[in-house]
Amino acid sequence: MNILRLATRESTLALWQTRHVAGLLQRAHPGLQVELVPMTTRGDQILDVSLSKIGGKGLFLKELEVAMLEGRADAAVHSLKDVPMQLEEGFALAAVLKRDNPFDAFISPAYADLSALPHGACVGTSSLRRQLQLKQLRPDLVLKDLRGNINTRLAKCQNGEYDAIILACAGLERLDLHAQIRSVLTPPQWWPAVAQGAIAIEIRRNQPQLKALFAALNHPETECCVRAERAMNKALHGSCHVPVAAYATLQGESLALSGWVGDATHGHPITAQASGNAASPELLGEAVAEQLFGLGAAKLLGLS
Repeated sequence: MNILRLATRESTLALWQTRHVAGLLQRAHPGLQVELVPMTTRGDQILDVSLSKIGGKGLFLKELEVAMLEGRADAAVHSLKDVPMQLEEGFALAAVLKRDNPFDAFISPAYADLSALPHGACVGTSSLRRQLQLKQLRPDLVLKDLRGNINTRLAKCQNGEYDAIILACAGLERLDLHAQIRSVLTPPQWWPAVAQGAIAIEIRRNQPQLKALFAALNHPETECCVRAERAMNKALHGSCHVPVAAYATLQGESLALSGWVGDATHGHPITAQASGNAASPELLGEAVAEQLFGLGAAKLLGLS
């Protein structure tokens, strides 16, 4: 294969991520030509409604998958946190890149951190996970939906539409917007989205040549961690309709996973932690999910 076509969303961040993948591929395979196939997804087009109300994470994948099925693209580049736990039939993940900063960023033109916000301040985010954590830590805040690309969201905050907004650190750092981060929200007070900070490459299943091509980009430690996180979320039947968070860390052969499920009604989340062998990340994810179910997650998730 001399020319590889990568499908990507058209946002500045998505294009950065896909160009990053292209550069890594060309370093790993000198002589390989990589072409970007930018496109707009339904998730990019509908900006006046939160994702949880219009179909969830798959809205950012469908058009890219169609392009692969129709032969207009060979692979697609995604933020792994946007990829559903169960891929459409006929597709697979070929590689997971080394994870960047997995945590969320607090952004405000006037306030240094969440605790500094005055009573009744307005904070922007459309993520149920972020909204519930904000309600847990600061029940006095006014929360408003926030959609659009990173620069659009930052501009709305700078223009005074919000006192603060919450975004992923990784996206800001990739676009050299580090200076916008006033403080970083970290566990155990604040839990990140499943697989946040990781970039993944999707291909059609049963393409061993493509799988081999992307193998050089796969980061085994990151893959191990996100497999555990995604397995937990899958066992919980999680989606963006449901406030779920997870974070795994790897030390040698030991994999540790923390899981969080939010309570949209009463604001009292549940958490669980466990450690296991890095050789079996899915088993660890399922074990933490079982702990969460034992603590009442089914009711919070609307499964009982």
